[in-house]
Amino acid sequence: MKGGGGYLYNKHVGLKMKQLSLFFIIFVCASLVLWNWDKTPHLTALLPPDDHLFPENTKLLVDKSISEPKDLSETTAKQQSVTSQRTESTVIDTPMAKAETKACNFGKGKWVPADNRPLYSGFGCKQWLSGMWACRLTQRTDFGYEKLKWQPKDCKMDDFTGAEFLKRMQDKTLAFVGDSLGRQQFQSLMCMVTGGEEMPDVEDVGKEFGLTKARGSARPDGWAYRFPTTNTTILYYWSASLCDIEPIDPTSETTDYAMHLDRPPAFLKHFLDRIHVLVLNTGHHWNRGKLNANRWVMYVGGKPNTNRRIADIGGAKNLTIHSVVRWVNAELPKHPGLKAFLRSISPRHFFNGEWNTGGTCDSTSPGSLEVLQDESSDPVAASAVKGTDVKLLDITGLSLVREEGHISRYSIRAAPGMQDCLHWCLPGVPDTWNEVLFAQI
Repeated sequence: MKGGGGYLYNKHVGLKMKQLSLFFIIFVCASLVLWNWDKTPHLTALLPPDDHLFPENTKLLVDKSISEPKDLSETTAKQQSVTSQRTESTVIDTPMAKAETKACNFGKGKWVPADNRPLYSGFGCKQWLSGMWACRLTQRTDFGYEKLKWQPKDCKMDDFTGAEFLKRMQDKTLAFVGDSLGRQQFQSLMCMVTGGEEMPDVEDVGKEFGLTKARGSARPDGWAYRFPTTNTTILYYWSASLCDIEPIDPTSETTDYAMHLDRPPAFLKHFLDRIHVLVLNTGHHWNRGKLNANRWVMYVGGKPNTNRRIADIGGAKNLTIHSVVRWVNAELPKHPGLKAFLRSISPRHFFNGEWNTGGTCDSTSPGSLEVLQDESSDPVAASAVKGTDVKLLDITGLSLVREEGHISRYSIRAAPGMQDCLHWCLPGVPDTWNEVLFAQI
C-alpha cells in the first residue's frame, strides 16, 4: 500500500511538472512573439495606418499613452528616448497641437536702437504727410526718437517693406476709421508704403467712398488712395467717437447732433463690404468739452439718453466701444475676407497741467525701453474684443514709454503757445503701430 501510494503520488507530481513546463514554454514563446512584433518592421507593417485605426482627433491622446508607458521597467532608457522623439514629432503635426499654439503678444517687448530707422525721411513725404506733424521741418534738433525699433519679447515681427505690404494687400482695401490719431496712422502708412517718395500714379479715389469736401468745410471727412500696380486702396474716415452722428434738425444750421451710442458710423454700414482690413480707434474726444463744442447729444435706442450711468462720459465711451465691436463681430461671418482690429488708445503725456493749462512734454529720451506686462494698458479696449473675432491692436503700453516722441513745443511757425503732447512726430511712434498691424495681416 505504501509503495502503491508513492507511485501514484510520484505520477501525480510528474504530471503537474509537465503541465507547468508546458505553460512556461507557451509563456516564453508568447513573450518572444510580442517582443518581436514590436521590434520587427515587417510585422508592424501589416497593421493598417494610424489614421484608419484612430480618428485624427484622438491621435494626440494615443501618442501620449505611448510616450508614457505605465510599466517603465519593461522599457529601456533608449526605447523611451526613441518613443519620446517619435511622439513629439507626431504631436507637433496634429491640428489639435497647432490650435494650442499661443498667439504672439505684440504689446510686450522692448525698444532697441536700429540703424534702418526711420522707414522714410521726415523732410519728404509731402504728398501725404501734414506739415504740422513733420517735426523735421520745425525747430526741433533732437531726432533720436526716430532711431528706435519695437521688438516683441516672445515672437518675431516681420520687417515692413512697401512692396511686401502691397503684395499682401493686392486687390484689397485697408480702412482706418477713427479720430486724429487714426489719421496720423493713415498718413504714416502712406509714407511707409511709398518710402516717402512722390508717386504721381497713385489715384485719389475718395469719391468712391463719399469722401469729398462739403461746402463750408475745411477738409473732407477722409481720404482714399489706390496703388494701381496692385489695386490696393488705403483710406481714412474721420469718426472721432466711433458711433453714428446725425443732425437732429437737418434744416437748421445751428442744430444739435444726435450721437447714437449704440449704432456704428453710417460709413461702416455703407462700405464694410468693400473693406478687407479695418482698424478702429477712439478715445480722446470723450470729454465734456468736446461733446459740448460739437453739439453732440447722447442717444440710445433712437431716443435721448436718460440713463445716468451712460450719461457719464466713461459709461458712454464704454457703451459705444462695446457696441461697435459687437456690430463688427456680427458682420464678420457675412464678410469672410475681412480682418477687423480695434486699436487701443494712444497715450497722452501732459506734465504739470493739461493741454489748455500749461501742460508740457519736454523730454528728449524715452521713459523706459521695455514693456513687461502681459495685459493691455487699455482695459476698455481689451474687454470689448474679448470673446469676439475682432482683434486688439495693442499699442498703448509700447507708446506709453515714448514720451519724447510727441510734437511738444515745436511748430513750423515757431510761435509760442500750447504744447501738443497728444499727437506724435512723423516719422515716429505711429510707424510702429503699422508694423504691428502689418505683422498680423
